[in-house]
Amino acid sequence: MRYILVLLVGALFGGALVFFLLAGAPKARPLPGAPVKAPEPGGPPPGTAVLTLDEAFFNTVLDAIFRDLGAPAFRLARNRSGAPEGDQAFSFVKAQGGCQDSIVLAQEGSGVKSGVRFAEGRVAVPLAFSGSYNLFGNCASFKGWAQTTLNLRFVPEQQRLDGEIKVEGVNLEGVSPVLGSFITPLVQSAINQRVNPIEMLRASQLALSVPVQASGGALRAQVKDVRAEVVDSTLRLYITYDFSGVKQ
Repeated sequence: MRYILVLLVGALFGGALVFFLLAGAPKARPLPGAPVKAPEPGGPPPGTAVLTLDEAFFNTVLDAIFRDLGAPAFRLARNRSGAPEGDQAFSFVKAQGGCQDSIVLAQEGSGVKSGVRFAEGRVAVPLAFSGSYNLFGNCASFKGWAQTTLNLRFVPEQQRLDGEIKVEGVNLEGVSPVLGSFITPLVQSAINQRVNPIEMLRASQLALSVPVQASGGALRAQVKDVRAEVVDSTLRLYITYDFSGVKQ
């Protein structure tokens, strides 16, 4: 019996090694735009609007998603190119029975409440989750939470502000190290690749157009730069505009 257990454990570790050699570590696909930087030391330039958002704003949005749309779910399986399988990489679904090869975010679980936290100059986003994965013909259920951070990216060509979730750690509850070696990279990949980018502000929300009837035209503004910083438990966005007048 002892030798059978040794062979079984060896086969599992060998399978894990083959998995990592073939699939590799989870890599996030390249995202459009450039990372948003901190404000200039000398202060924002002329033509800059400041938008301040607190934790309560983001957490209210998350509460509405869980309450009205259902728990966000992501597929775990990947094809050879690393792209999501199926027509949709991301969907709002209700957790169902069976082995679905998916991860489902939870509003609360494993002693963690999913939400947004501003601390030490960054935006932390702990995410509770549960899921299942078909491993060697058996359905492996798991749950836990992921420590992630939210980074901002500005896409000037599309006048859009995106958010990028980056997984820094995965904490599985009651899962053996062997099983965890399979599940952890799948969870990281599902969150890093399936959810990003998050469209936070669209062109219609950023751009400005003010009619000036007395001059027979309109004042328009496009965003030329976006900066951000976390101050006093708030996220401050510094949006700098390039103004121009257009005759009508």
